[in-house]
Amino acid sequence: MRTRLAITALLLLAPAWAHHAFQAEFDKGKPVHLTGTVTEMEWINPHSWIHIDVKNPDGTVTNWMVECGSPNIMLRRGFTKRSLEVGTELTIQGYQAKNGQNKANGSSVTFKDGKKLFVGGSNPDIPEDQQK
Repeated sequence: MRTRLAITALLLLAPAWAHHAFQAEFDKGKPVHLTGTVTEMEWINPHSWIHIDVKNPDGTVTNWMVECGSPNIMLRRGFTKRSLEVGTELTIQGYQAKNGQNKANGSSVTFKDGKKLFVGGSNPDIPEDQQK
């Protein structure tokens, strides 16, 4: 019985250990401005992820992972499942991972038509009117 309780407690606490603050993984001193097309959108907790192909100056393409708020936060900020379909062109502002990987914490997304939405959950750029 104790073993079952210990395993259950571990499974319930694991998501809390996996969650992190912005400063743990991302660097506010490494801002990024990414323009490209969506290759995948992951609507998962605790963070949604936008995968975007960005064309480099030499013509090669780099795929970036951009961390966003939870699916619930994204929906409350104006996103829908159709907002970020594969092939959607957009520009993302955010901050690169401390380890230099092609991973960023998103701040905002600007669509081709100019519509701009905030995507961050743990991002330091959260607008005052969206702090909850």
